[in-house]
Amino acid sequence: MNNYFSVLVSGVILCTATPSLAHHSFAAQYDPDRPVTLKGVVTKIEWTNPHARFYIDVTDEAGNVINWNLELASPNILNRNGWSRNFVALGEEVTVDGSLARDGSKMANALTVTLADGTVAGARE
Repeated sequence: MNNYFSVLVSGVILCTATPSLAHHSFAAQYDPDRPVTLKGVVTKIEWTNPHARFYIDVTDEAGNVINWNLELASPNILNRNGWSRNFVALGEEVTVDGSLARDGSKMANALTVTLADGTVAGARE
């Protein structure tokens, strides 16, 4: 009976630990060999764990407006590097250099963000 209880408790612990193991790595989701530069207007900011994100509307060569999802580091890391949730304003134009998502979606990992005033900030410092 004691052995059964130990196995049961171990199973429960492993099951609850699984979500933390599911966190993706940069290399699994983004391709550093596929750099991208995007210029657009900020439409949404999410200052949440595990990664902060912001979204920009980018106009392509054909005149279509495409909303891009841009991943940053965690809010804790960004705060330590001088960023705040107000690092950019909705409606502000930014230029982002990053790496495209491997799955072909309109998503990228932001490496640097250039604000409208010319300030350049590293998103993964």
